[in-house]
Amino acid sequence: MKCPGQDIRYWSGKDIFEIKCPKCGTPLEFFKDDSSRLCPQCSYRMLNPHINFGCAEYCPHAEQCLGSLPEGLKPQKGPQASLKERVMAAMAAYFGDDQRRINHAKKVADYAEQINKYEQGDPAVIMACGYLHDIGIPEAERKHHSSAPRYQHQEGPPVARKILTELGVEEEMIAEICAIIGHHHHPGKEETTNFKVLYDADLLVNLQEQQPAGGRSVEKLTTIINSSFLTEAGQRLAREILQID
Repeated sequence: MKCPGQDIRYWSGKDIFEIKCPKCGTPLEFFKDDSSRLCPQCSYRMLNPHINFGCAEYCPHAEQCLGSLPEGLKPQKGPQASLKERVMAAMAAYFGDDQRRINHAKKVADYAEQINKYEQGDPAVIMACGYLHDIGIPEAERKHHSSAPRYQHQEGPPVARKILTELGVEEEMIAEICAIIGHHHHPGKEETTNFKVLYDADLLVNLQEQQPAGGRSVEKLTTIINSSFLTEAGQRLAREILQID
């Protein structure tokens, strides 16, 4: 018997859809189970931002279906695995061939996950913020010719909202994610654990990326860690990653 999820007879109208190529704007037709499509106009390979790996949580034949996927897109186990993979794929599709920003987002999401093991925020909100916190940069650069934080904060939430709505995320979660993205560089006097975890993860990645060129001294890094990080777990991870005793 053919898997119902793969049998087109069981599909709805939403299971075949078009997405514009992020590089040239050409409409690309996706089936829901396509991992990617090659743009016939510019040859850019676009990941499917709507792909759903939920069946891999329980299906004994999942490896046969998913074995050909890129390693970074294979599903992980856990209650948030499907959402995590789809948000990551949507982020990567949106940034297109900007591998630097894709890698930055993945690293922030990874550090946020590590920090949250101790801080106990909402893992789904934190994961989505990690992948999407800089999603406003392309629009900021297009509209304002700048990626300054204020423009990221202005342009990021509408893009994040569109992505998350298309992925079927509930409105309450979308609202919180967009609120965090909308000021993720500038913490207020009172912030949620979710914001603090994302802020510390992003700050750590920025410090790590800037360190080879900036050459900050141990004293300067220690001061930043002690004064700027918002969580104890973030401080501990920063000392470990930046090799501060």
